[in-house]
Amino acid sequence: MTDWIKAARLRTLPLSLSGIIMGAFIAKWRLYREGGIWDWKIFALALLVTLLYQILSNYANDYGDGVKGTDAKRINEAEARAVASGKITAKQMKNAVILFSALSFIATIALLYVAFIPNYMNEFYIFIGLGVACILAAIGYTVGKKPYGYMGLGDVFVFIFFGLVSVCGSYFLFTKTFSWDMLLPGTAVGMMSMAVLNLNNMRDIESDKLSGKNSFALRIGFKNAMIYEMILLQLPLILVLIFLGINGFIQQQNYYVFIVMILLFPLTKLRRNIMSVKEPKELDQYLKQVGIMTFVMAILTAAGLNLFN
Repeated sequence: MTDWIKAARLRTLPLSLSGIIMGAFIAKWRLYREGGIWDWKIFALALLVTLLYQILSNYANDYGDGVKGTDAKRINEAEARAVASGKITAKQMKNAVILFSALSFIATIALLYVAFIPNYMNEFYIFIGLGVACILAAIGYTVGKKPYGYMGLGDVFVFIFFGLVSVCGSYFLFTKTFSWDMLLPGTAVGMMSMAVLNLNNMRDIESDKLSGKNSFALRIGFKNAMIYEMILLQLPLILVLIFLGINGFIQQQNYYVFIVMILLFPLTKLRRNIMSVKEPKELDQYLKQVGIMTFVMAILTAAGLNLFN
């Protein structure tokens, strides 16, 4: 059981929850302002679904890299991969991927049933398709003949599914509407998620080169990937600030809502620490920190909108 828990890579879970928290609590603030009802059952099921997606993704990643021999060449991996180390066989991991795919789909159906049945049938079917796309994206990063993670497209998929789909999709589950300003927090969470993936790929840049995994970091080189990382970590708070600004909080002088801006200081320190790294393996310690920063950004935004308003 311990090996399965390690393979689930629990340190990645706060990152996956961030988009749901951001979208759900922006929806709660907006529904409260408009006299609508916020359903806690949708929130609980959305959290369950995203956790299942994340575990599925981690198991599929472990399986895909393991059978391709990518993990065997990784000497900098802090968490030993289960399949590559032989702690879990490829067949067992494949069965786990199938199991969590089924569990993810069942949980998705339950979530969408609560959110959309019986009054929003078209939305129900559209989101089923979106759920299937999420499951396929979770698997397709490293699994298959042409996994997109090996073609340098991981950043794009992470931005779409961890950012836009997670934030805007969860917002839609509650409000049944799409608002263009939600692209701002969606992009913010997406960029922070890309920052985690880019750090991971920068750390593994040498081993990925040996195994033929052409991540985006490998394609542009370590130096350019570091510049890219700084951009990814710089813009999210600016985007959240713009979101709060266009919703009138500056004019209302409701400054409590800007509590999320206290992250400016730890994020600045984090960027400086990352920039000072000389060896790729030293980046591993910052993966968890960026994930936690993303989670705290979502929590503080939610608190600012719902506790101080």
